[in-house]
Amino acid sequence: SPRPKFNEHAGERRPLSPNTIRARSELKEIYNTEFKARNQGITLPNFSSVLYALKVSNKINVGKDQIRVKFAVCMEMHSYAFFTETKCPSFSCFQISHYTYNTIHPDLCSVFTTAAAVTKRFPKHLTVCCHLSGESYAVQVQYHFEYAGNCQVTLVFEFQHKLHTAFFYIMRDVQVYFLNAVAKELKPTAPYKRFCRVTPRVEQNCKVVDGVPPDGAVLGSCLSFRNYSRKLHELLYLEEFQMQVDITRYFIPNSDRQFVHMQRDPSNKNSEFTVCRLTFQLSIKNIIFRCARRLLDLFLDGMKFNVEFTFNRLILRLQHRAVDFATKFQLEKLLFPPYMSFLSTTHLLFYDRQLEKNPEQSKAVRHIVAGTSKPAPYLVFGPPGTGKTVTLVEAIKQVDKLQKECHILACGPSNSAADLLCTRILQGHGNKSKVYRMYASSRDPQCVPEDLKVSNDYVFPSREKLMEYRIIVTTLFTAGRLVTGNLPLGHFTHIFVDEAGHATETECLIPIAGLLDPESGQLVLAGDHKQLGPIVASSLALKYGMGISLLERMMTVFSVNQKGDGFNDLFVTKLLRNYRSHPSILKVPNELFYGGELQACADQIKRNFFCTWEHLEKPDFPLIFHGVSGIDEREATSPSFFNRAEVQVLMDYVKKLLETAGKKGLATISPKDIGIIAPYRKQVQKIRQALLKVGSVEEFQGQERRVILVSTVRSSRNYIDFDKRFNLGFVANKKRFNVAMTRAQALLIVVGNPVVLSTDDTWNFIKYCQDSKADCGFKPGSLDPLNRDSVRTFPDGPADKRNLINVSHVK
Repeated sequence: SPRPKFNEHAGERRPLSPNTIRARSELKEIYNTEFKARNQGITLPNFSSVLYALKVSNKINVGKDQIRVKFAVCMEMHSYAFFTETKCPSFSCFQISHYTYNTIHPDLCSVFTTAAAVTKRFPKHLTVCCHLSGESYAVQVQYHFEYAGNCQVTLVFEFQHKLHTAFFYIMRDVQVYFLNAVAKELKPTAPYKRFCRVTPRVEQNCKVVDGVPPDGAVLGSCLSFRNYSRKLHELLYLEEFQMQVDITRYFIPNSDRQFVHMQRDPSNKNSEFTVCRLTFQLSIKNIIFRCARRLLDLFLDGMKFNVEFTFNRLILRLQHRAVDFATKFQLEKLLFPPYMSFLSTTHLLFYDRQLEKNPEQSKAVRHIVAGTSKPAPYLVFGPPGTGKTVTLVEAIKQVDKLQKECHILACGPSNSAADLLCTRILQGHGNKSKVYRMYASSRDPQCVPEDLKVSNDYVFPSREKLMEYRIIVTTLFTAGRLVTGNLPLGHFTHIFVDEAGHATETECLIPIAGLLDPESGQLVLAGDHKQLGPIVASSLALKYGMGISLLERMMTVFSVNQKGDGFNDLFVTKLLRNYRSHPSILKVPNELFYGGELQACADQIKRNFFCTWEHLEKPDFPLIFHGVSGIDEREATSPSFFNRAEVQVLMDYVKKLLETAGKKGLATISPKDIGIIAPYRKQVQKIRQALLKVGSVEEFQGQERRVILVSTVRSSRNYIDFDKRFNLGFVANKKRFNVAMTRAQALLIVVGNPVVLSTDDTWNFIKYCQDSKADCGFKPGSLDPLNRDSVRTFPDGPADKRNLINVSHVK
């Protein structure tokens, strides 16, 4: 049969890595013009028949215009030396002599035979008969591994036809995946199967009427106050539609199961209702819900049910209302400031005396207190570790002290951001009874910091009671309750939003529209638009600008906020002194995102904790890039990726860190001082162990650790376009790169594939490590399974490409 031979022939022109994507037209041309030409006189099937045969035999995956060719065989290894046998191929229509064999990678493996060695002086004659299977000759290969990962080694066999003097060569690619026992346990729980969305159930006797499609002209236009309400409403509808689509992923029946069983909860003692437990998993917890009495009368344990979910529209309704209120209360001067103000600042006596030594922080506080930007917002541009939250807290305390009639609302996009803000406000505040941390009623009391706990349940106070507090701290969404409670417009004279770059503009409007008087009120936004922005589910909404926060729009769109040689102090302060990281850690993001203006001002003792660590590649340089050539894997129906080779390397570093803690002059370190960052949820799940804080990049924004380990995961070029399309991973995502690289205080270790990462200009970080002699592990070169075109050296010189056959599978 010609099918397996064509599978080998398809890789002849250039050696390929596993799962290589080839154009359908290219393979068709190879088959018709080259493969058939070599087999003249033999009746061969057409190209479509060959594709079908290869597809059903699991040799290829066929797409519309592209074909993924499956070549190499992957063998998982669990020791540092491995022996494998491969056989020299034979041809049923030729009599040939096998003269010699060798490897292109002698530093990685050695080749020897179990019988007499084959050399040019003593060749092995392979005698075969037509139409019968040929004679085989076993070759044993020993691999020597220095690091975990995926290694693809090329073996070259030299042959000569009995009747000809010309030599021809056959190449065999052997792919070996070296992992230890820990990484082996993390193997996929089931083969990856793309999730098939279910068709939404249509109600009986229900007529579906088409709605009005989004107005493309409005979505594509530049945002202005004239189209402000209409465009933002359209973006919110797009986001809601995507949320509805996404939640159908969890509907049952689906491609995996047709129903679920439900059981009574034996711990329930209430006769009026029961808590029933669905015996399937969405994440790590079963779903528990209450049932009406009518169902209980009919209920039997183990009953079968279909499952559908809905999401709470409250957060979307709050944003729609805020957009309407922005128009109703005429916030044009606040959102689209028309002119510049020229108010003067006053001298202040700071609560935090360290701010007096920082000219940027003290300047920002003075301008906020003086209200120099009114009616425009005042922006505190705070790159990583520059103390933007400290600046905001000082400004809040100064306004509270100097303006006797003020009422302040301080918000954050998350509970953790609001908790941090409130904790710092309470430190050194004279009258703590005037500060109120407002929680949503759904907040779990166990998650509230001890110094902020007042009770185990959260009930909103009356409007009159709320108006007595001088400072209220809450999240952006919970602030919508204040609008619902009809607090009068202008009651809050100042509204502060921390981490404003992490919220959409409509989310940022929730505490503003309906509470802040646009003429007399002061809005202050603090954040960094160079780091991760809002999380938006809809790619269409993202395309039309929903991913641009109010802070970023103010920083980048309006000339009133920015001069050619810097920022206008009346509207913007850029903080420049970094109090977090070692200078070598700060260097690359500083040059890439902040014009080299950041100054390393971290405490020298803290930032130098690991400068003498014995496992550094370069002393006094607490930065390591560890190259790993792993494999991108997925499991079951989860689209998220993981890389076991990187997990193995990360765990090795964690072990070294904990073993050397407190020794040879190093500081004592505990697991909570170590953070591991990965861009994919599945990788986070695979490496979550013990007390380590492991999280996605989004979870680490605004946080810091003494030691940060970064797992980049991606090891295949085939998925780079996938990452770009869905805004995933570190490749082509500058903001995610910036967040990950700026969390470490004293030691940063990055694990990834240098070949894949180097396709993105942002990752000149790798060259920085290479130039500083701070890289180790897998390095681009002759062993790179992703870049095999450069490998063309044969035992006796260059091969004649016409006689070169690249056989990329192992028998």
